[in-house]
Amino acid sequence: MAQRSFEEMSSVRRSQYNCSKSCVFPQGALPMEDMEEFGYNREAGFVWLIQKKKKDHVFKQIKRAVSYAPEVTAFVEQYKLKKMTGVKTKELLLWLSVVEVYLDKPTSEKLTFKTGTGLSDSFPASAFELNE
Repeated sequence: MAQRSFEEMSSVRRSQYNCSKSCVFPQGALPMEDMEEFGYNREAGFVWLIQKKKKDHVFKQIKRAVSYAPEVTAFVEQYKLKKMTGVKTKELLLWLSVVEVYLDKPTSEKLTFKTGTGLSDSFPASAFELNE
């Protein structure tokens, strides 16, 4: 991986903020740590996040375990992340890949997660705020 200058990293952080702002998702929905790289290709709508190691997280308010791989990718659309890779959720005893996350509309109070098996579940968007 190429080294980045401080100015480039600042630009990446601004892009990350702009992306999350345009996606309208709660800022805590992707609680990744030790970020090494963030990229957002506006033309393709492709976003990638790279962290040093896998991160397991439990969203306490909804009692859900989620695992974030060292590399998480998705295609960004308005109010939606599609074709996601690198995110799994635990359902009973199985880890299922999350392939889509979306809000029905910008004012929606519910965030919906869809797995590769076609199962989906909606949760209060407030469960994914940073102050959890």
